[in-house]
Amino acid sequence: MLTAEQVQAEAQRLHQAEKNRQQIEATTVNYPDMDISDAYKVQSAWMDIKKEEGRSVAGYKIGLTSRAMQKSMNITEPDYGTLLDDMVFEESTEIEAAAFLDPKIEVELAFFLKEPLFGENISVNDVLNATDYVVPALELIAARTFRTNPTTGYKRNVRDTISDNAANGGVIVGGLPVRPDAIDLRWIGAMMFRNGVIEESGVSGAVLNHPAKGIAWLAKKYAPHGISLEPGQIILSGSFTRPVPVRQGDTFTVDYGELGTVSCYFK
Repeated sequence: MLTAEQVQAEAQRLHQAEKNRQQIEATTVNYPDMDISDAYKVQSAWMDIKKEEGRSVAGYKIGLTSRAMQKSMNITEPDYGTLLDDMVFEESTEIEAAAFLDPKIEVELAFFLKEPLFGENISVNDVLNATDYVVPALELIAARTFRTNPTTGYKRNVRDTISDNAANGGVIVGGLPVRPDAIDLRWIGAMMFRNGVIEESGVSGAVLNHPAKGIAWLAKKYAPHGISLEPGQIILSGSFTRPVPVRQGDTFTVDYGELGTVSCYFK
């Protein structure tokens, strides 16, 4: 296990990498024997640094929800990270591409809660009952540590990704809100266009067979730490497309059919 000093040092290293807009070596290069619990400690310490600088929690994200991604990372469950208030962008906004390291876009659904979710026995029905509405959302993922080091070829693993706040950079919300009981949330389709060219498509049931399952899983994970998912928070349920790279000058438009579109421009 990492010492408290090592956890704090790694959190500071990630924080400075983001501030300096300069990717750094993966966490596991320095700590090859660290485990997933160590990675979450680093993530938590980094989020504490940001909170001390004035940020507040806007919600949470769930990642690695598809079996293919879990197999590629050699894990059997998703991961999670924190959404802070400065990570939330409105639809059709302009975003500075250079502010994010190795950015990519994923297609998701965002659940806005009206009631708290806390406990180790949360079900999909509990999630749906606690949800005010669901909206289309794009996750902007980023990598403060190299996904693949261009010099050594070292590939970061799930412990590195978790330490790096589960690769979270931001969320763009838009489209039309829908009550969770008004539509089958497993059958929301989306087509992602980058500069008018379709790059990805998918259906929301690819997220654990139901996007609310990931949120139930997240509530259970946080319960032993005394953390509740709170009313007003945004919970990203997980991507149902592969990530598409972001370049300066790119316009992304994602068509969610009857739920409308989400778009953003990277200047």
